[in-house]
Amino acid sequence: MTYDASAEREGRPGARPAADPTFWGRLTGWGPYHVLMRIATASPRRQFAILAAFPILWVLTQHLGPMLQMLRVSLTDAYPVAPGVEQSFTLENYARFFGDSIFWMPFFRTLTFAAVFTFCTLVITYPVAYFLARHVSRRNQMLFLLLLLIPFWVGEIVRTYAIMILLGNTGAVNMVLRFFGLIDRPIPFMYTSFSMGVGIVYLTALYMLLPLYSALEKLPKSMNEAAADLGAGAWTRFRRISLPMTIEGISSGCTLVFLISTGFYATPILLGGPSTTVFAETIAGFFHVAGDEWPTGAAFATIMFAAALVITAAFQRLMNALRKGDRT
Repeated sequence: MTYDASAEREGRPGARPAADPTFWGRLTGWGPYHVLMRIATASPRRQFAILAAFPILWVLTQHLGPMLQMLRVSLTDAYPVAPGVEQSFTLENYARFFGDSIFWMPFFRTLTFAAVFTFCTLVITYPVAYFLARHVSRRNQMLFLLLLLIPFWVGEIVRTYAIMILLGNTGAVNMVLRFFGLIDRPIPFMYTSFSMGVGIVYLTALYMLLPLYSALEKLPKSMNEAAADLGAGAWTRFRRISLPMTIEGISSGCTLVFLISTGFYATPILLGGPSTTVFAETIAGFFHVAGDEWPTGAAFATIMFAAALVITAAFQRLMNALRKGDRT
């Protein structure tokens, strides 16, 4: 078949396809590119390996790698090591935590706060997620989600300062209470467990809301309608249908919020007081000094990380048992 230049100009059949002048057009027309794609997509297993390589590399280098390095540092007697000093491995950093009860109070306080704040976040965000998933039209759900996500476009510190402005002696809450004559003098909300709890719940609400919304959005409305036709009240429908079928979302949201709450550092410092010192502040104290205290801080961080994982694993087993019990 010969090439007809007039056919190309007039767009008739037989014209040579015009070359794509863009970079991707030139790339897809390049011979070695076709060879590389043929090798990469030769089998489904090879395709999976190529697609999974980057996520696995990211997890190993950015997540698992730092954790393993922290574990290694926690087993040393000094870090960083001074020139000419031999580094040795020891368990004394862990023994320091178990041998001195002064560290136990912030440790258990952190776990208690995390559990309480996780429950509060669940109670507060569940009705919001339920309303959004069950009573807002699909056309407007994304708009409402966008409005709820706007505060999370700024950083943790900015949102924490917003809570400080809200709960301060001259903040909006005290001003409203004084306007309605409910108080004569400002209520000292700041630097208490209450202010820290408000801040942490506010900062972690998104991580609870999205899993709950996802679970509730998948719940068929016909099930509640059928239960209502059979005479089940609103509370019975929630207890027997909505709640059991959203256990997966509750489990995911609670796990995320609990793990995040155990690691908060800036918010407890800005919103808490002397009676709300958390374990993250204790750990940071070891890293703020030079030399031999870094391994102790790494050991304490490893202990908190392990404790949080054990608690979340137990919680997941409980949720799985409840889910299996509801199915049977």
